[in-house]
Amino acid sequence: MRLRAFAGALLLAGLAGCATAPAPRSLPPAEQASAEAAQQAREAALRAVNHWSMTGRMAVSVEGGGGSGRLEWQQAGPDFVAEISAPVTRRSWRLSGGPAGARLEGVEGGPREGPDATELLYRATGWYLPVATLADWVRGVRATGPVDEALYGEDGRLARLRQAGWRIDYEWPETTGPEPVLPRRIDAQRGEGEGNGMARVRVVVDAWGGVGMGEPGGTDD
Repeated sequence: MRLRAFAGALLLAGLAGCATAPAPRSLPPAEQASAEAAQQAREAALRAVNHWSMTGRMAVSVEGGGGSGRLEWQQAGPDFVAEISAPVTRRSWRLSGGPAGARLEGVEGGPREGPDATELLYRATGWYLPVATLADWVRGVRATGPVDEALYGEDGRLARLRQAGWRIDYEWPETTGPEPVLPRRIDAQRGEGEGNGMARVRVVVDAWGGVGMGEPGGTDD
């Protein structure tokens, strides 16, 4: 038990240890237009990469549930596989899905299936992930659908995104490598305060695979 608690404490410390990015602000019109054009270009480049993977650490907070652990995400076109492991509880799940629906393995009673991956995971584990949009958001890409707000930092990179009821804040690696650079951390939050459907997801990326552009922590070719 002590070893599991210690492992969980180390994981949470790693997530909390990343410096908080400065609050984003509105840029002058010319700089905003330049940043928006650059964002559209990087989104087009990243959407052209159909097969990629990401490994990192994750913390999920939601009313009545949540936890922290490792996340391994593999994307193949519209289909994904997410391997989630929680060292404190020694639990692990395999969530897979695509346009045809989702499947969750590793839960009591055997695998479960459903049309919505987010609801499937939440009802079985208490972990709430915006699965349908996470693959885009974690790469610093706006998901399909209306965007309420997109703010850029002085470096021209996306600093804050508001979409689908979520606010997503970004941290980027300090790199002069080839574009498009990929985020090293996202902090996504929905709602404010208890009783208002609040949920929070933090992801710290350790490595990208298959993308090959500005990866924090390493690559898996």
